[in-house]
Amino acid sequence: MSLAKRCAAESLGTFWLVFGGCGSALFAAAYPQLGIGFAGVALAFGLTLLTMCYAIGNVSGCHINPAVTFGLVAGGRFPGRELLPYVVAQVVGGILAGAVLYLIATGKTGFDPLAGFASNGYGEHSPANYSLIAALVAEIVLTAFFLFIIMGATHKRGHAGLAGVAIGLSLTLIHLISIPITNTSVNPARSTGVALFQGTWAVEQLWLFWLAPLVGGIIGALIYRCLHSNDD
Repeated sequence: MSLAKRCAAESLGTFWLVFGGCGSALFAAAYPQLGIGFAGVALAFGLTLLTMCYAIGNVSGCHINPAVTFGLVAGGRFPGRELLPYVVAQVVGGILAGAVLYLIATGKTGFDPLAGFASNGYGEHSPANYSLIAALVAEIVLTAFFLFIIMGATHKRGHAGLAGVAIGLSLTLIHLISIPITNTSVNPARSTGVALFQGTWAVEQLWLFWLAPLVGGIIGALIYRCLHSNDD
């Protein structure tokens, strides 16, 4: 499969992740009496990833997350020369999804992107006012385990047909843990896609939601690689 086609798949997959996950948070989470709440948003993110694992996994590997691509490079599962094209494709997909979400959201009277627009934040912009340090630690630890699970689920001796289920459920669990802390990133493309349309504090705090997931992803992959150094 050509690099161009794989990058196109990464853009489509990331679009679906941001559109489905952030869209559920924007449109359905707090809907009066019928809202899906934190659990529903967590499940939405997990389902978007799970569905894309089976839709594009055989095309691009379904990274749809710069932290995953960085981690897989560190873990020896992906060539470093293709890192930048994948990351650019993922960010483009996330931004396009943010643009479509913004277009839909502006169709509602009283819409105000300054209210948050499903963006990630810390301090006063954390859903439960968690500090910068708390957000940093949470995002690093959760992304590290995310990569650890991804590498285990896709190991050559694993159950390949069930890998998407394990990976999708792990993202659901990650959201169940951390939505109150940072609104859950573990994915710089997801964070960027909505932050640009929130336009103020989300852009100012975006650095953390690049730094922490990238560091966490590399750590998790290196730990897994160390544990399986003789058979991966």
